Amino acid sequence: MRAAVLGSPVAHSLSPVLHSAAYREMGLTDWSYERFECDEAGLAPFLDGLEPGEWAGLSLTMPLKRRAMELASEVDALAVEVGGANTLVRRNGGWSARNTDVEGITTALTEAGAGSPRDAVVLGAGATAASALAALRELGLPGPVTVLARSTARAGEVTRAAERLGVPVSVAPLAEIDRYLDVDLVVSTLPSGAADAHADVLAASRADLFDVVYAPWPTRAAETVEARGGRVVGGFPMLLHQAVAQVRAMTGREDVPVTAMRAAGEAELARRATS
Repeated sequence: MRAAVLGSPVAHSLSPVLHSAAYREMGLTDWSYERFECDEAGLAPFLDGLEPGEWAGLSLTMPLKRRAMELASEVDALAVEVGGANTLVRRNGGWSARNTDVEGITTALTEAGAGSPRDAVVLGAGATAASALAALRELGLPGPVTVLARSTARAGEVTRAAERLGVPVSVAPLAEIDRYLDVDLVVSTLPSGAADAHADVLAASRADLFDVVYAPWPTRAAETVEARGGRVVGGFPMLLHQAVAQVRAMTGREDVPVTAMRAAGEAELARRATS
């Protein structure tokens, strides 16, 4: 049985390492996991070219998360609410689109002891920010969430997702971050290095930090928050746990070896950091 990760760019993806480690530990010797460069225009032809009965599922990175929903025969409710699917699973001859990013975030925060925030701020207004809002809802966050966007004019995607999720949000400029940090948790969905400019104000706040960046790690923002005693959660645990959910969905098995997957991913990140 075959599975793969698709996206553009995709060469950096850690998914093959994580999924392959799971297959080895689970004894799935006839399973393989590959990597394919694929843009939005190429997704439909790629799916059409797959042999029926040979493929269990696909992991999807940007820019395919919306396009996957359009091509799927069924889409789960969470993916609809968030506005993106990172997983396609073979079901009844078609494709079932799912979102496991939300589970990745909730599990990462919970295992780090940061799973019960009373208030939160989200940095960034893209697809990952929408998943972060869904995760905060799943964690029972009681109040509204402030989304700090580099361009408030481009926050429509996340505000529409918030409306579907039933999560009240307000949007403000990221440049005014110092006004909004009296919270338990800051979730940074910004690209690598983008939160570092705000490291000093993050360090001066009381907030814990969840930074979705996993390489290079730690980010300057993470280092400064940790130095003043704040709790820091990196992007690797999110990546790990969304992959665990994907393996569960694709194999239909509950005995997914989280420890083996974590060890394989950490070893690969360490190798990349020194190469």
